[in-house]
Amino acid sequence: MSAELHSKIGAYTIAEILSEPATWKACLRRVEETGELRSLSSKLLRDVEWVFIGCGSSFYLAQAAAASWSILTGEKARAIPASEIMLFPQSLPIPCQPVVISRSGYTSEAVEAAEYLERTKNLHTLAITCGQDTPIQKVSSRCIVLRDADEKSTVMTRSFTSMLLVLQCLAAVRGNRGDFLEAAGKLSEQVSARFDGIHDVVKALVQRGTFADYVFLGQGPFFGVAQESMLKVKEMSCSYAQSFHTLEFRHGPKAIVSSETLVTFILSESGFEAEVAVLEEIKKLGGATFVVANTANAAVRRSADYLVELGLNVPEVARSVASIVPGQLLGFYTGLKKGLNPDEPRNLSRVVMLEGAE
Repeated sequence: MSAELHSKIGAYTIAEILSEPATWKACLRRVEETGELRSLSSKLLRDVEWVFIGCGSSFYLAQAAAASWSILTGEKARAIPASEIMLFPQSLPIPCQPVVISRSGYTSEAVEAAEYLERTKNLHTLAITCGQDTPIQKVSSRCIVLRDADEKSTVMTRSFTSMLLVLQCLAAVRGNRGDFLEAAGKLSEQVSARFDGIHDVVKALVQRGTFADYVFLGQGPFFGVAQESMLKVKEMSCSYAQSFHTLEFRHGPKAIVSSETLVTFILSESGFEAEVAVLEEIKKLGGATFVVANTANAAVRRSADYLVELGLNVPEVARSVASIVPGQLLGFYTGLKKGLNPDEPRNLSRVVMLEGAE
């Protein structure tokens, strides 16, 4: 890892990926010291559907957060892109508790959605951001600010995992899940101890060569993780990448599988047997396979060309933030192999602001 840290190409991105466990710890310490999660839980609406809203990575974060919310609280939740709120407002369930996610706090659609929800629908919006004194804070009734998770790089890495973890902790407070809160506090140390092993597996995979198609599969809270992993490879390496629910991949998409296809399985424990059956099927079809699992059995080891075994002693949903790291590293190292700079992805900017937005 030292070579990457001393290289100017992708220096911001790799430093921010490596800092994730320490950043989680800092963010959790900050919200614990302020007591804001317990305060928010007591003030935000109950007995309504929670709607998590974002754009790009923040929408994939919203997908993982919504699934986590339902698991940890037993309450209804869904994810909606911010653009849908503006273009098809009838898709929004009323009443609801909206949560708007924006790393920068400046993203045009996110700010417009928050303003619409507050002023037109009279809904008290909760925003979560890593920016300070931003438009999203000015238009939202309440805001969680994670300054420790802010980034210099264009692509979201530690901001994504940190905001997801804090939203999961808010759900754990709401659902009286003390076991999750205790585990979240231990996650940083557990993942730090496994970083070198994850690096070794991903670098070995990339050294094998690049692929014509990268596919990422996950279910439940891991579907948003698969979506975000797909985007990291697409953004940082300009590779063709797709994402599907694991079992849905059988229903048509598996037609693309060949030796030029890398299929990444982010395995859950809840659906382990069914997901492993898909893994075995894809291996027989000749696809290259990369598996991220908490614990692998003999069937997984037979069918995985490359395997990251996390071995985390935390509730299943808490593993989602750690399960994103291999995809981030895959995007980073694939980009380097293709001669690209992951800090400066082609055609992208750090903040998406539509023309005419203030």
